[in-house]
Amino acid sequence: MIFGIAWFAIMWFGLIMVALVAAVVFLRRRKRDVRDERETAIRPEQSEARQQVLEMVRGMHTAADGLHGRARAKALRRYMDSMSDELELVSETRAPASGGPKGEWVIAPGSEPNRRILYIHGGSWIAGSPKSHRAITDRLSRLTNACVFAIDYRLMPENRYLDGIIDCQQAYRWILDNGPDEKAPADFVVVAGDSAGGSHTLGLIAWIRDQGLQPPDAAVALSPSTELMLTSLGKRANLKTDAMLGPTVEKLAQIPLPLLWWGTVLGFRVLPTNPMASPLRGDLHNLPPTLIHVSESELLLENAQRYVAKAQAAGSPAEIKTWPDMVHVWHLFTPLLPEAEEAFEHIGEFLTRVEASSAK
Repeated sequence: MIFGIAWFAIMWFGLIMVALVAAVVFLRRRKRDVRDERETAIRPEQSEARQQVLEMVRGMHTAADGLHGRARAKALRRYMDSMSDELELVSETRAPASGGPKGEWVIAPGSEPNRRILYIHGGSWIAGSPKSHRAITDRLSRLTNACVFAIDYRLMPENRYLDGIIDCQQAYRWILDNGPDEKAPADFVVVAGDSAGGSHTLGLIAWIRDQGLQPPDAAVALSPSTELMLTSLGKRANLKTDAMLGPTVEKLAQIPLPLLWWGTVLGFRVLPTNPMASPLRGDLHNLPPTLIHVSESELLLENAQRYVAKAQAAGSPAEIKTWPDMVHVWHLFTPLLPEAEEAFEHIGEFLTRVEASSAK
């Protein structure tokens, strides 16, 4: 009892200290125009499509500017969901049957119910939804003739980080035996996700292995977070060229490292060294064929390369494909960006190759 009270007091004291010091740091830091600095770092000649994408990314930062906590999360959620408002979707979206996990089925014409993809959206674990990522899930369903289940996992700060992981684990168990129309076993299963959802994807395939469950035929992670060690991101060479993550990381980099560490622990309620939060730090042997896409201009490039190298050294069939001068998770901007379409074509080639190999 005494230990529990002491731990509770220490946690709250740490949280208060983090908040106070962070407030002092941000009040004292010099005001500067980060936007102009970043634009000069990126290749000056930008196509009209890329300019539109950068405007949307800037709009995301503007929507949450000056907000904190739940207010910031709500603003980001509204903005990200609005990005799909004008999309012309080919696929049908459908809620799962009663008793299924929270989320939606995305089903393109001709999709086979026994071919299933579990999709885990990104959004820094505080934003994003099945709706915000319909550009990706619609394209994946059309590409693979598979029914995509986009899991609406629990987000922070209302919930624990681990709650979202539990939701993904339960959703995987569920899609093994449940299709969009009825209860039936799956013949072909893929786990995919982007950014924060890419982290959950990589953590999930290791958990599936450890649980002895039917493994997915493949995994796809788009610009995934592979390590939660925020203390190292501010030193990365791509800080100025990452239009999506750069502004936030620049602010975090100004917080003293011990406070940033404890702030991460208190916010996520899990140690950053835990493989569930940092898949790069886990056991990477005996994993399914895994494809990672990442931009050469984003902060997560180095860690993605490290993950693939470690997985390959452990004997797992992992591979990485990079694109120059793309924003974080540029796949969201299909069909506007030709490079997004190229990326989906590459995913299709990878999955076709995996299926052909497993059929032998």
